[in-house]
Amino acid sequence: MTATAQQSASKRHLLLASDRIDQSSELVKILRSVGDVDAMPTSDIPENPQGRFSGVVVDINLRSPESVQRVRKKLASRAYSDMPRLFVLAEALHHATMQAWALGATDTIARPFSAADMLQRIRASFPANDGYDETDRGKMLNRGVAAGHEMMVKIFEKMPAGQPLTMDDIVAAENKILKAIKHSSLREWLTAVGCHHNDTYRHCLFVTGFAVGFALHLGMRDDDQRRLVRAALLHDVGKAFVPASLLDKQGKLTSDEIAVLRQHPRRGYEALAAQGGFPPEMLDVILHHHEFLDGSGYPNGLRSEQISDIVRLTTIVDIYAALTERRAYRPAFPHARAFAIMENMGPKLDQQLLQAFRPVAMGAH
Repeated sequence: MTATAQQSASKRHLLLASDRIDQSSELVKILRSVGDVDAMPTSDIPENPQGRFSGVVVDINLRSPESVQRVRKKLASRAYSDMPRLFVLAEALHHATMQAWALGATDTIARPFSAADMLQRIRASFPANDGYDETDRGKMLNRGVAAGHEMMVKIFEKMPAGQPLTMDDIVAAENKILKAIKHSSLREWLTAVGCHHNDTYRHCLFVTGFAVGFALHLGMRDDDQRRLVRAALLHDVGKAFVPASLLDKQGKLTSDEIAVLRQHPRRGYEALAAQGGFPPEMLDVILHHHEFLDGSGYPNGLRSEQISDIVRLTTIVDIYAALTERRAYRPAFPHARAFAIMENMGPKLDQQLLQAFRPVAMGAH
């Protein structure tokens, strides 16, 4: 293959769909520095892209029902279902982000943005080739699962041996995990990590997957998605200081063993707080993910307004993951049974948030 042919083969081919073509000229110029661009009105989006595009950049007025409906209809076809989509927002407002995610966004960027910001998003979101196929999805999923496993090894094997955990470790893993789930699916993530032989690793990666799925469903901004992934990855870090024989016990725990296990939130919190460099909200999740709104949780017996939103959300995905995982002493509960158990927990959980989680859980099975 000649150098020219190699360069062509590695170039992105992007579809820019816009209802403001006159305002998108600067965007076209930026995109052309990383690939070929077909810029067109939303009405001209082809019914079948025939594998030509690495991804779609959507630059529309989300306040226009006509534009939104047109894009929804065009991108709803099977031909676009697996293609990454970057939505350019007129402003960084929560409702705009939620609407973009409802239209199938895999990432968003808000104006005003620099050329460097846009290029970073393009390189992260879209593969550098002339098409986006199942091979790309498989590779991203495998890289995400591998990154998650490596994170678990650092937490549960290297940390107790004295090797400190760093935020750089977390950020490197979160990028690959987010990309894996966005470009495949929560169901594929759960299937892949469900094969893991280690129950503790498997549980943490299940919780992380459900957290990502929930964040995407709620239309969280990119930064908030990352905050949630970090919290989910680290929520059980204190189990690194619980004897492995206890974590791996093939059967129900005694009351004394339960008391030891219940020390894990505080032990994880104290370890990372002493090490330093971790945001307060991550430490909050690590310490309080077993607290309940009615004050019956542990270790501090917090109540209602004392429990932050990120902790409430992590608690829900943590419990749901635990119920739907197979255990040595019981099979996995089916979705309906797990949800019924959580609904019957009543005032212990944020029931409004639990109902918001229902479609995420249903879609994963």
